[in-house]
Amino acid sequence: AVGATVPGGATFREAHLVMEMLSDSCLVSSLDLVELNPFLDERGRTATLMVDLTASLMGRRIMDRPTRSHSGSL
Repeated sequence: AVGATVPGGATFREAHLVMEMLSDSCLVSSLDLVELNPFLDERGRTATLMVDLTASLMGRRIMDRPTRSHSGSL
């Protein structure tokens, strides 16, 4: 839960896809996690989502999609 919510943001699937694509690119060297307010986080749902998205960025796969090997072929 953040201090100011914005309607129309990325969906769960879109956010994971972006994280997986960034992971596949091997270009990410750091991550800054900000704007989580535990007092507004209903049952820890946002914190869990942040952990899941971070895991996707670090290489965990949850999306069913073809991926490129590091050699560039499918």
